[in-house]
Amino acid sequence: MRRRRARTALASLALTALTAAAATACASPLQDLGPLPPRFSGPPLPRETVVSEMTSILAAEGITVEREPSGVLGMCSERLSGRHAPETVEAAMKAAVARARSEHGWQPGPDTGGESVTLTKNNWTAMVGFAGDPAPGLQAPVIVSLHCVDGGDSSTAPAAPSAPALTPAPAPS
Repeated sequence: MRRRRARTALASLALTALTAAAATACASPLQDLGPLPPRFSGPPLPRETVVSEMTSILAAEGITVEREPSGVLGMCSERLSGRHAPETVEAAMKAAVARARSEHGWQPGPDTGGESVTLTKNNWTAMVGFAGDPAPGLQAPVIVSLHCVDGGDSSTAPAAPSAPALTPAPAPS
């Protein structure tokens, strides 16, 4: 009985040593590749700057939008919406996108397909939707969704309620 236990223990020990040796030989050593590249280029922009800039770009093309309140805590997003004459909305939106790229430094974003255009600038992405045909007599909707990656100005972001400070109980004497 003792011999069987001794053999089992010896075999278990040998198997553990072989497994460790194989794992060490097969695994490549960890290599420090430095910090991860930034998720965006340029300094982070505050949301007020981005909203003001996009509103003025649209206004320069005759499109009036209003900022919708952003009620999502911890989410860095904004939405601009308005209405425009259906006959000229597509041309005005295309001109606004061109103006954003040429005069304000917005870059083309990922292609989403369909009737929308995506632009990026620093830590922000703007999705500009081209409206379909509205019902007769109604103006065409205009919607611009703005989302930040991270690093936005937290002073203008909605603040989460703070937890009360915990004080330690006095030590027993």
